[in-house]
Amino acid sequence: MTASTASTAEKYRPALHFSAQNTWINDPNGLVYHDGVYHLYFQNNPHGNVWGNMSWGHATSEDLLAWTHHPVAIACDENEDIFSGSIVFDRDNNSGLGTAGTAPLVAIYTSAYKPGHARHGIQAQSIAYSLDGGYTWMKHGGNPVIDRGSPEFRDPKVFRYSSAGASYWVMVAVEAQDHQVLLYKSENLLDWEFLSTFGPANATGGVWECPDLFELPVDDDPTRTKWVLIVNLNPGGPNKGSAGQYFVGHFDGTTFASESTVSEVRGGGPLSEYQWLDWGRDYYAAVSFADVPDGRRLMISWMNNWEYANQIPTFPWRSPMSLAREVSLRTVHGRPRLVQAPAFDPGQELESTDRFTQETLQVHDAALRLDQAEGAVQRIELSIDPGTAAEVGLVVRGGENQGTRIGINIAQSRLFVDRRNSGESGFHEAFASLDTAPLRPANGRYELTIFVDHCSVEVFAQGGLVTMTELIFPSPLSTGLSVYASGGSASFHDLSVVRFD
Repeated sequence: MTASTASTAEKYRPALHFSAQNTWINDPNGLVYHDGVYHLYFQNNPHGNVWGNMSWGHATSEDLLAWTHHPVAIACDENEDIFSGSIVFDRDNNSGLGTAGTAPLVAIYTSAYKPGHARHGIQAQSIAYSLDGGYTWMKHGGNPVIDRGSPEFRDPKVFRYSSAGASYWVMVAVEAQDHQVLLYKSENLLDWEFLSTFGPANATGGVWECPDLFELPVDDDPTRTKWVLIVNLNPGGPNKGSAGQYFVGHFDGTTFASESTVSEVRGGGPLSEYQWLDWGRDYYAAVSFADVPDGRRLMISWMNNWEYANQIPTFPWRSPMSLAREVSLRTVHGRPRLVQAPAFDPGQELESTDRFTQETLQVHDAALRLDQAEGAVQRIELSIDPGTAAEVGLVVRGGENQGTRIGINIAQSRLFVDRRNSGESGFHEAFASLDTAPLRPANGRYELTIFVDHCSVEVFAQGGLVTMTELIFPSPLSTGLSVYASGGSASFHDLSVVRFD
């Protein structure tokens, strides 16, 4: 696990989230479960803590909480930067890159060619392979394997597609400026045939990046499945800056057809009509792991926003990853919606220092500080009956003149995270923000699970139907927790706070 507060300079180092030791990271890449280990590769600047020198960093974990750092896996060189991509286990050695006794892991990544190279300014898809389980990598001598002559063709996600006796590799990548997802097929991971395109559709306020395509059962029914297409967007998110959207539909091995594209806006503005992976400011480039046991679909995102990514006040590292999340499809008002849940329970995986529970709290037009529940690293669970209140919620990481407010505006049916007084925020004009998401009660109540860390909050509302992820930079002394109701009375039920600091 990454260290907790090791020094003044390290005061924001997360305890539950992955962060690099002393360098810059952004997009997660090549997520794969192999030989009992989760492999997290990521965009990395090995030589500094701002974006540049793009290479693939590497870390591994057995439980998605405790991470072991490894040397840079695929390094940039004088010819190319190594942009985002994915990894597959070529168990049948379709590529021929393995040996008689060893099937290869194959990384498919974007080569961003540098000045002096014949392809300068071009982004194309290339291959590297590993014969030792993902720890050392060799670039394929025939790179690139797809070259469209485009400066914005990137972020390949590859998976194995099987249906009606047919089985082959499928790649989804993007033409970023054109807001298009491109699909290709291959028998051997080296020779690719163009299949189709998807888009533009829904949010197009910025470039499209980091796509993903996978099949999920609806309501846990394996006989009824849908395909989910993830498309990350920068800028143009629902609360400005970077974000990820998703489409639900059908994939026949050639074409993805969306059933959730918005063709008519019914008020509230287009962004509120689209399906977002996360409504917060700091959940971007989300992609899923390959080959997770039991068919689970697990995702991780970069926990930052390109509006201020290079300026956040962490040192010597910069940018954490989100918690790993398990995603599934649930029918809501007759339509399949993506729901997300933490992929693990820290309360079981970690030894907590304290646990606070309260069956019911009544609050009338006031804030109630819970002195026995304070902490810097917490999992908070509760159910809120808003009663007559106009606004209800919590304040986490509270201290003198600071705190992060997580609340619900009842009349507007909006969940919000208010980080305008959350702590250090002057490093960029766009950081201090009040961000919102649509949220309706279920059986008259709001169910919230909140993970608080040294530099972040992640909110899972109504069983993960709505999520919000936000960076915060509070004083280490700001550890207070309060519940509040404004404009009337509310009750807070089944409150559970587990501390990990």
